Amino acid sequence: MHETFSDVIVVGAGPCGSFTAFNLAKLGFDVSVFEEHAEIGIPSHCAGHLSIKSLKLLGLHPLPFEIVENVFYGAIFHSPSDRIFEVRFSSPVTCVVNRILFDKYIAEKAEKVGTRYFLNSMVKSLIVKNGVVKGAIIKRGKTEEKFSAKVVVDAEGISSRILRQVSLSTFNHQMLVKAVQAEVKNVKDLEVDMVEVFFGREYAPGFYAWLIPTQDEKAKVGLATTSGNPRELLQRLMLKQPTASQKLRGAKISRISFHSISLGGPIPQAFSDGFLAVGDVASQVKPTTGGGVFFGMTCARIAAEIVSEALYKNDFSSDFLCKYQRRCNDILGSDIKFMLRIRKMLDALPDDKLDDTINFCAKISLNKALQKFEDTDFQGRSLIRTLWNPRMPIALSYFLLSYLFANRKICRRQLNRKDC
Repeated sequence: MHETFSDVIVVGAGPCGSFTAFNLAKLGFDVSVFEEHAEIGIPSHCAGHLSIKSLKLLGLHPLPFEIVENVFYGAIFHSPSDRIFEVRFSSPVTCVVNRILFDKYIAEKAEKVGTRYFLNSMVKSLIVKNGVVKGAIIKRGKTEEKFSAKVVVDAEGISSRILRQVSLSTFNHQMLVKAVQAEVKNVKDLEVDMVEVFFGREYAPGFYAWLIPTQDEKAKVGLATTSGNPRELLQRLMLKQPTASQKLRGAKISRISFHSISLGGPIPQAFSDGFLAVGDVASQVKPTTGGGVFFGMTCARIAAEIVSEALYKNDFSSDFLCKYQRRCNDILGSDIKFMLRIRKMLDALPDDKLDDTINFCAKISLNKALQKFEDTDFQGRSLIRTLWNPRMPIALSYFLLSYLFANRKICRRQLNRKDC
C-alpha cells in the first residue's frame, strides 16, 4: 500500500474543514483535505442564514455577490396561535447564502494558498500507533492508500464515525433534533427583507420552523423537531399554519434535504494525541438556533492556531492540544452556557405560555430594547448590552416566571406518575 505524507490531514471539505486548512496552509504547512463526495458543497443541508457581523469577524465580509442570495433587516416571530412579534433594525444584520457556492468559496481560498483536495476520498480509518493518531487510510473506489500526518483534524460532520475511533464521546443524543429544509418557488406575499420564524408543537415540536426569502418569489422553508416525521410536519406547516399557508400553499418544492442538528453544546473533549475535532462533529452549534457555521469556523481558526504551534514545537500530545478546547471555551463558553439555558427554558414552555410570552413582548414594545441585539451569534453578550432598557428586565422576568410555572406543572405530573 502506497504511503503519502502531509503535515496535517483534514477530514471533510465543509466550511469548518476548509477554513482550518486555509488558516494552516497560508502559514506554509502541507495540508491535505479528504472529502468523500464527488463535489464540494454537495449535498447541501444548511439554510445558510449567517450573521453579517460574524462574517466580518471571520474576515469573510463582503462575500462575492453571486454567493449572497438576500440580506435581512430582522425577523418576524409567530407564536403557536400566530401572534406576531417583529424586530427590525436600521441596517442589514443577516444574510442568506448559497451554501454550495459558499463551501466552494472557502475551499478555493484554501486551495489558493496550497491546500490539496482529494474528492471521492473517504477516510476509512485512522492510523493509530501507541495511542497516537499518525494519519489515515483513504479509500478511493476500490483502492486504499495510507496518508501519514503529524495531526488529523476531524471535520466530518455530525456522523462522528471517525471521532469514535479515538474513543471520544460524541454529542448529547438527548439534545438532537431532526431537520428538513425545502427550496421552494412561487411563494406569495413575502416580506423579502425579513426572516420569519414559526413556533408551535403542531408544526415544529421542540424547536421552530423558518421561512427565508431568497430571490424572485423563491424561499427556503424548513423546520427541526424532536418528534414526529419532519416531512409530514413541513407539509402541515405549508398547508395549515395561518400565515405560512397563505404564502406557501401554491409553492412548488424544487429541492428537499434532511439532516440532524445537535443542540447540546460542545462535546466534553475534542482533542486526543495527534487529533482535533471541529464543527458539527464537536457539536460546536448554537443551542438556541441550531446554527453552526460561525461557531464551527471560529473553532476551526483556533484549531489552526493550536496545530501550527504544535507543528513549530513538534508536540502533538493531548497535553499540548488540550489548549484548543480551553481557547474555544474562553471565546464561546459563556455564550453557549447562556444559550443552553434558554433552549431548556423554551423546551419547557407549553404553547399557551409561549403565546403569552410573545404577545407580552409585542405589548411592551420589546423590539425597541432589542435594537442593541445585533449580534445573533454571541447572544449572551448581546443580551447584556440590552439590559439598560427597562423593557428587557421586565420581559426577562415575565419569561422566567412563565418557565418556573411551566416547570412546576411538569414536576407535579412527574411526581404523580411516580406515586402511581
